[in-house]
Amino acid sequence: MISRFVVSILYHEAKHRRIPMTKLTDDLLLKALRATPGWHTATSLRISDQAIANTLAPRIAPAA
Repeated sequence: MISRFVVSILYHEAKHRRIPMTKLTDDLLLKALRATPGWHTATSLRISDQAIANTLAPRIAPAA
């Protein structure tokens, strides 16, 4: 749960920066979590998911 105080901080900071709270929160979390073990795991999973999707994607024959 995010505390009411933190939500208030996010609200006022987003208003100050003139950006949506969700964008501010996403930016702050990405900056704080970059290079953490969770970041590395999620990145690895994302890369393998993309590789699987590319393997399973139907091949389209080039136009003649």
